[in-house]
Amino acid sequence: MIATNGAPTTEILVSLRSLAPTLVPSLQRVAARILEDPGGVAAQTISELARAADTSESSVLRLCRQLHVAGYRDLRVALAAESGRERALSDNRQVGGDIGRTDDLESIIDSVTFADRQAIADTARTIDREALARAIALVVGARRIDIVGVGASAVVALDLQQKLHRIGLIAFTWSDTHAALTAAALLGSGDVMIGISHTGVTRDTEEAIVEAGRHGAKTIALTSVSRSPLARRVDVLLVTAARETTFRSGATSSRIAALSVVDVLFVAVAQQRYDATVSALEATRRAVIPRRFEQAEDLS
Repeated sequence: MIATNGAPTTEILVSLRSLAPTLVPSLQRVAARILEDPGGVAAQTISELARAADTSESSVLRLCRQLHVAGYRDLRVALAAESGRERALSDNRQVGGDIGRTDDLESIIDSVTFADRQAIADTARTIDREALARAIALVVGARRIDIVGVGASAVVALDLQQKLHRIGLIAFTWSDTHAALTAAALLGSGDVMIGISHTGVTRDTEEAIVEAGRHGAKTIALTSVSRSPLARRVDVLLVTAARETTFRSGATSSRIAALSVVDVLFVAVAQQRYDATVSALEATRRAVIPRRFEQAEDLS
């Protein structure tokens, strides 16, 4: 990414993680080398990086253009700045990457929790505020909200549906393709469908979004791949930042980042319906109180 004044921003790695799945193989190899060791690449010449990625210097320059970076020198500057920032955040420990065969429990705890914290921090720093505000406005004004998520994304979809339903909004969640398509076909103007997919290539979610849009509903996507098929189909795109490692595949590593966006969306919607939200939360709280143990001795 490039700032409006032409200076490289320090969000290259976030952008690269989002773009990598949609790149051609030669550019994917360059991206993999950069993500594996951004600080090391910052110290390499373009020829050295091209050889390491088994590709050409022209491919490296093509990746620079994909990232909206003026040239390789600017890419190195941005990588040096961002890798330095990440080292500072991790207290100069090598955390957040893959888990090795011999890593001890302390290293695993550090790596996992650092990656989780960074997924939230990266998302908060880079998410499109204008798009988020549009999504909030659509949800606040919707007659009903349908949320589609398959597999691990269904967990995120259910979390959002429960939050919205508890403050009095008409919200449904669908993880079955036929049910999602059936619901989408009944939507119209004034309705909203939200599709959640880490990769953005889940056909079930994309087809439901297309069907909803065909009937006049507004559509929102929550994904970490900004150029995915799902991203291209919606009215509002919300992009998360997630980090993958050997044991934390896309479905797992993306969930915390996605849930953080869901929380922001929910709280902002609740705030705009403040009085109705407070009333609904109090009513639902009273409804479930009889199902809880009231005194510690009840647990004995």
